[in-house]
Amino acid sequence: MTEHVTPETPLSTNTGPEARTRPAPATQIVTRWRVSCDGDDTAGLGHPRVWLAISPEAGFVDCGYCDKRFVIDRDHAHDDH
Repeated sequence: MTEHVTPETPLSTNTGPEARTRPAPATQIVTRWRVSCDGDDTAGLGHPRVWLAISPEAGFVDCGYCDKRFVIDRDHAHDDH
């Protein structure tokens, strides 16, 4: 039987303790709970556009491609309607 091993760095919201202490290569403060990321073409970090949901518990989400961190501004956040 094969044992299932959970990856150390999940591609979802990276809400583990190590994610909170590891510095992101870039951070952007946002006011929407759902954000898109397509990398930074100027730095050569472009990638396909992905949509990410910020967890209310964590308050941030990391892009699985470029590790850019999107942090919610809770004082100015609004729904994505």
